[in-house]
Amino acid sequence: FILFPSLFLDSARYTMPSRGEMSGFDDQPNIVFGKAPNAGKKPGGGGGGGGGTQTGTGMSAAKLDAETEELKHKTVSKDLRLAISKARTAKGLTQKQLATQLNMQPQVINEYESGKAIPNNAIIAKIERALGAKLPRAPKK
Repeated sequence: FILFPSLFLDSARYTMPSRGEMSGFDDQPNIVFGKAPNAGKKPGGGGGGGGGTQTGTGMSAAKLDAETEELKHKTVSKDLRLAISKARTAKGLTQKQLATQLNMQPQVINEYESGKAIPNNAIIAKIERALGAKLPRAPKK
């Protein structure tokens, strides 16, 4: 089957527009760098006035500065620190050996014995089993 291009294309009707005819079109969109108007403002927010700055805990910055005790993490009690240390030395283990036995980082044992750790009853239970001693638990929340 034979096609005749001249039958399908009328060269007068199907030509590319000249460069002058295309000048009315803008190929590049307008790009503006910086903040868009009203960026970051809540709808119906109105004017400023401050005072509404909140922290991740939901407290205002002024309250957070004044706060001292409430926002501190619970740390390991002195009883637990001493109990872990005594039981470990009674077994003749170093902190590193105990940590290796429990598949933990030595730093975890160190933090518990120095009182810097945040108490975790699951970890305390693992240490109890490894040392064969009853340890004081952290109070439940």
